Order: sequence, then C-alpha cells, then structure tokens
Amino acid sequence: MDNWDEIRTAFQVARLGTVSGAAEVLGVHHATVIRHIDALEGRLGVKLFQRHARGYTATEAGHDLMRVAKTTDDQFQQLAGRIKGRGADVSGELLVTSLVSLAPLMVGALASFQESHPDVIVRYLTGDRLFRLEYGEAHVAVRAGPAPEEPDNVVQAFTRQDLALYASQDYVERHGKPESMEDLPQHRFVAHDAPDSRAPFQRWLREHIPYERVVFRSTDSRVMERAVLAGAGIGFVGLREAAKHPTLVQIMPPRPEWRAPLWLVTHVDLHRTAKVQAFLSHLKTYAGDDSAC
Repeated sequence: MDNWDEIRTAFQVARLGTVSGAAEVLGVHHATVIRHIDALEGRLGVKLFQRHARGYTATEAGHDLMRVAKTTDDQFQQLAGRIKGRGADVSGELLVTSLVSLAPLMVGALASFQESHPDVIVRYLTGDRLFRLEYGEAHVAVRAGPAPEEPDNVVQAFTRQDLALYASQDYVERHGKPESMEDLPQHRFVAHDAPDSRAPFQRWLREHIPYERVVFRSTDSRVMERAVLAGAGIGFVGLREAAKHPTLVQIMPPRPEWRAPLWLVTHVDLHRTAKVQAFLSHLKTYAGDDSAC
C-alpha cells in the first residue's frame, strides 16, 4: 500500500462514522474523502464501509484496516512529537502539562521563560489525565505524588506542594476558629468530591474528619479555593495562593504528611534537546527563588 492519505482518510471515516466528520478533522473537502474511500476500495477489491442514511459503518475488512491504521497513526504522532522537540534553537512550541493547582507556579515560570526566549510559543495544558509523553503529547510534565515509573521517561525530583488549612475571615466570624484537632469535626469543610482521592492531604482529611462535614465538594482545585475564599468552609490552599489573599485565616500550618512531592518528567528522546533543557533549568531556578507551591 503506497498511499497513506487514503488509509488515513479511511481511518477517520471508520472512527467518526461520517464523511463530514472525517473531512473536518483532515481539513479537506468531503468530496476528497469520498474519492479516497472509493479509490482505496477499488484498489483493495473489497468494501470497507456500509453506506447508510446516518453515515458509514466499517465492514469486517474496514475494522481490520482501522486497527492497522490506528497503530500507524499513533506511531506517526509519536515521531512528530519527537521531531518537534529537536534542534539547537530554543524556539517553536513548548508544551508543558501539570495539575491545575500548580498553575500559580507554572504560569509565572513559563511567562518569565518567554521573556528570555521570545521565539517560544507556550502551550500549557492542565488536567487530571496522564498526558502520554511517548506520543508527543507534552515536552515536560510536572506530576505530583509517587515517582512516575514509565520506562522511557526521565524523572527528576523537583520541589514540593506545601498546603495549609485556611478559612475566610467571614467564616471565622460566623463559626469561630478551631483551637485543637478535637474541634475540627465540628466545622464545615471544602474538599474533593471523591472521598478516595489519593492526594496526601485529602487522605489526612478523610482520616480525621467525617466526610459528611465536607459540605462543599468539587473536582477542581480552583473551585475549592474560591469556595474557601467565599466562606463555604475550611479547606486546603497552597501557601503561594494563600499569600495573595489577606482575608484568609490560617487554621493549621503546613504539615509534612500533607506534602505532595513534585516530579519533572520528560521523554528520553526529548530530554537532551536545547529547548527542554533550557526550560528545565529555568523552572528549577524559578521554583528555588520563589516560595513553596
């Protein structure tokens, strides 16, 4: 088979089920999609799709082709991600990922990095999902928790995420300030919606506070911080973020068991590139010069 464009088109049609969907993803006219499918079926001498009013459904032969095409497409994406990071210049896209709770640290580091390297285009993606560096989904990932163990990644210890328990001044005026551990279960809390969250500070809260006392729950750290600021209850806030809000009252100072170690993760094929090395060095210096997360 010598025409990858036709195979890629068939893969997208099988994946999306419509000619229009495939055309949009591929950035071509729908007539081009139909022409590719017809040519590929003619060349192979077999029907790859059943046409119907709702779109296209892959036949058994179409499913076989889709499996092979998906593997090839993944390999192309992996290769493209690696090629993008190569070269001696610190320029082009720099794609960094982390949990959104690290944004106060990462945004400052990325912005100051751009000041020194104005030809860099920053893409900063946040989320709970694990971005796959081996498929070129990121140049650098900042991860929290146990040390990542993917065999093709380079993992370096970074810094730590220090948090404390805070409440708003308004909350303290309405409900008082707990004076001891024994007082905590009498108060209202803001925490993660999943009681089985693996974050060390959330595990500590689960062990010491009845979950029904968590009266404001969310999966987004930004929402939880805003809820604490709004007086919904006592919650964990990073020291860096808390310093920006003088109305916050520290209920309990940081404790070692609440700390989440942070790791810098890069793929082995991109780790030594000029752009990645320049950013890693900058990020370490930036985090060392600033306060803990």
